[in-house]
Amino acid sequence: MFSAKDIERFRIETDGVQKVIHFNNAGSALPPNTVRDAMVNYIVEEATYGGYEVNSKYTDKIESTYELLAKLINAHKEEIAILENATAAWNAAFQAIDWEGGDEIITNQPDYASNYLSYLHHQKDLVIRVIPNLENGDPNLEAFTQMFTSKTKLVSITHMPTNGGLVTPVKEIGKICRQKNVLYLLDACQSAGQYPLDVNEIGCGMLSATGRKYLRGPRGIGFLYVRKEVLPKLNPYCIDLHSANWTGENTYEVRDDARKFENWEGNRAATMGLNAAVSYILEIGTENIWKRICELSGKLRKGLRSIEGVKVHDIGSVQSGIISFTVDGKSAEDVKQYLFGRGINVSWNGVPNTYLDMTARGLVEIVRTSVHYYNTEEEIDILLSALEDFE
Repeated sequence: MFSAKDIERFRIETDGVQKVIHFNNAGSALPPNTVRDAMVNYIVEEATYGGYEVNSKYTDKIESTYELLAKLINAHKEEIAILENATAAWNAAFQAIDWEGGDEIITNQPDYASNYLSYLHHQKDLVIRVIPNLENGDPNLEAFTQMFTSKTKLVSITHMPTNGGLVTPVKEIGKICRQKNVLYLLDACQSAGQYPLDVNEIGCGMLSATGRKYLRGPRGIGFLYVRKEVLPKLNPYCIDLHSANWTGENTYEVRDDARKFENWEGNRAATMGLNAAVSYILEIGTENIWKRICELSGKLRKGLRSIEGVKVHDIGSVQSGIISFTVDGKSAEDVKQYLFGRGINVSWNGVPNTYLDMTARGLVEIVRTSVHYYNTEEEIDILLSALEDFE
């Protein structure tokens, strides 16, 4: 567990906390200074010596990013691909499945909009089945086991939804998927860097995540994990001279590792930033981070519930560092702008972000606060005091 001295160190190593109180970590966290410096220094070298030449200089460092990401989720580096964002990573896996008309997808009610839109937009006529929730918001796993048919092609789960605080029981879902022998794709966008991830314990065949959120890395980069046994079953929807080799006038060979989902061009400065971010996370430990986030989010939820006119809208038996609430008589945007004027960053979500979840719970919009380990109890008190003064 982190000591007060540890928290002080994290804040000294994060210049942004001197400027703002940042409770928008589920959107884009404040990076440690090492991430900023890694990116800036790389861009300066590119501008000075040339992009290809600097890439060659840092080949080993860039390559080590795959090893760091693999270590973060207990995978092998051959199972890791680095892409321009989490949506690209998720779609690289989803679109590579050999879909047929009538194939079924099982997902959870708070699945993220971008994922669900991909089901709807797919050129094949796919059937979407949604796991019902228990009264507390957890997915009904007993009902889930009864939803599989001979046409079930994929179980696609959002681990920690963009709002609502739920931590989906992904290991239990993975166990059922293995019993049913069905592909399992996990959206870990909000959980990577917040929660200890072990793909072998979870049992997912594929996992996507971003750099900008709880990993505290840069925007514009993400990664994809594909289990080595699953790789041969997936056919990339887009290839180039990096992901495949042109062997003859009419022949080519696709790579056999996860990098078959990449293309040749990439943001090397962002990769350097991601390298620094994951190195930082691994040094301090995701178990410690998760404990700290649970403490801070528990304090914030308790404080919000004590304020007249404020209602917390979180669900689930296990809850994340993402806290959703509303203020009577105030729009979510009004609350966000009011807090922004006081130097406090939060976000807000509307129905289109998680349509099924929001409409099922009768919500139109929510204010979203999201804590990270570098936040402090004092910052939470300032947020609560500001809300108490909001007229």
